[in-house]
Amino acid sequence: MHYLIRYAMTLIVVLAAGVFWDPGPGAFAHPHVFIEERVKFEFDTKGLAGIRMVWTFDDMFSTMVAEDFDRNKNQALEPEEVAEVKKGMFDNLVNYGYYAFVKIDTKPFEVKHVSDFKARLHKGVLTYEFLIPCPVAAAAQPRVVTLTSFDPDYYCALFFAETNPTLISGASAVEVSASIRKEMETSYYFGMVNPWQQRVSFRLKP
Repeated sequence: MHYLIRYAMTLIVVLAAGVFWDPGPGAFAHPHVFIEERVKFEFDTKGLAGIRMVWTFDDMFSTMVAEDFDRNKNQALEPEEVAEVKKGMFDNLVNYGYYAFVKIDTKPFEVKHVSDFKARLHKGVLTYEFLIPCPVAAAAQPRVVTLTSFDPDYYCALFFAETNPTLISGASAVEVSASIRKEMETSYYFGMVNPWQQRVSFRLKP
């Protein structure tokens, strides 16, 4: 089942619960932005170099950003417009770790900065791309990196793309396996939602 459908089903349950329980204004802040995510794990000769994120936004958010930042109304984002989008709509996400919760061999890796930010408008759809530097040296024994993407405040709903959610590049020196699972040890939104997690295991080729 498509991950967006899973989120929609969860949202329906949450809204239905709100009919019977009214805890007060603002207690239920259902998602306003939906983000489809593709993740590319980029390797070099030493091991993992970084995690490249590609976010594709829903039509409503895309339209809002286009109206506010596409100054010349040419249905594209020029370099100066991209810089304004980054400053006004992206840089603040550093306070939320860019919604990226990374672990290296079960140890948390705090995402404090990103690089190579891009923003595009194509046929009215907004896409962000950025790189999380995350160097992890490969070894003879498997190293494991996990990425769990979610907004704890549930203002944004993130879900992995149905097709090609995980991409691998530059992995000629390592053996890599990747999988996606629901992270049952983590919950948010009053404990009603569990995020999805990408898991990549790699080791030096024998």
